[in-house]
Amino acid sequence: MSELREFVSGVLERRGAVVETCEPDGLNVLLPGPLQDAMRWREFECLDFRGAQAELSDPRRAIRIGLEGDWLEQFGALLDEHGRWAKRELALGDAPAAPGAPERMLGHALDLQNAVWRLQGQRATTARCLVLAIRYTAISDEKREGLVWVGFNRQTGAVLDSIVAKLLPGMRESEWPASDSSVHIDTESRQESALLATRLGPLLEYRVRQELDLFLRAMRRRFERDRARVHAYHDDLWAASQKRLALLANAPGEKAEADRKREQMRAAAVEREYRSKIDDLRHNYALRVKLTWVQALDLYLPVRRFDLLIRRRKGERRIALDWHPLVRMAEPPPCDWGIGLGTTRVVCDDKLHLTEPEGQSPCTECGKPFCRACDHACPRCESKKS
Repeated sequence: MSELREFVSGVLERRGAVVETCEPDGLNVLLPGPLQDAMRWREFECLDFRGAQAELSDPRRAIRIGLEGDWLEQFGALLDEHGRWAKRELALGDAPAAPGAPERMLGHALDLQNAVWRLQGQRATTARCLVLAIRYTAISDEKREGLVWVGFNRQTGAVLDSIVAKLLPGMRESEWPASDSSVHIDTESRQESALLATRLGPLLEYRVRQELDLFLRAMRRRFERDRARVHAYHDDLWAASQKRLALLANAPGEKAEADRKREQMRAAAVEREYRSKIDDLRHNYALRVKLTWVQALDLYLPVRRFDLLIRRRKGERRIALDWHPLVRMAEPPPCDWGIGLGTTRVVCDDKLHLTEPEGQSPCTECGKPFCRACDHACPRCESKKS
């Protein structure tokens, strides 16, 4: 519980409390008036972090703090918006050196299926990257929570998930110096904001689906098991009712007719109950996913920026691709349609958009290939409808 104790100690100190550690795993805190009202504590309290199984020397005086209950929500309310947005700069002692064989490296980082590229130049610079921490909560018959990190290079438009995954675990708070204002790029265009908003939705959906893959498989197994059990039970009832109806099919008399009607009503009731039980199962296993923004980091990273010229037929387009010396990786190329995690791109003829291969696939109705970055729907089919 040492990590939880350090977290609570830091939160209370930020709100003006005087905190003193006491062993084993305890805190003595002196609270100011506003903090007493917020936490509903006395002026002096003793907090214990040894868990629910530990015995307290004085249960009437000590307050047991743990991960259970609503303690995290209460301390989160004390934090409010503090720490939700930060700027950090990771610098190297010298200018980042280029990789030994830049064209070979670029050949692995950029795979153009229908165009060619030419290296125009390279330079050492600082890239402004946005890293977002998103908390997901998936609720079905069970509950699953987790945290996903997504990152973007604001200047090249590249998705930095693989780079962020290698960069963040190795960093400590002491190694995250405040960003140097001389390299800040604080102007953010509306076009950049719209691009990030467009790219963030599909990327988050893809990442959360990855995180929930095992959870969804287990949920589907439980649903199929319960559905099979409900079906088997009602199928036996319905089969027994149909068997009795078959025996009464040729029986004469009013009593036999009344028995047939009763069995028909019983079979119909079994069918209604079966549909109702299946609807209950679907409602019980329906998946609801909630995404909550937790934190955002503006990272200023030293990079080696390569300027590339893309040629497709008679058109040309210039793009930038960054190589990150901190993790010795090249970021994925820009992507105008799709998630953008891979290295394969297809270039459209009209506006030279770089998309994933699916972004240039044929229309499912007429078979004509078209660029999804240029048009949301097939232009040929839309023109026929109009």
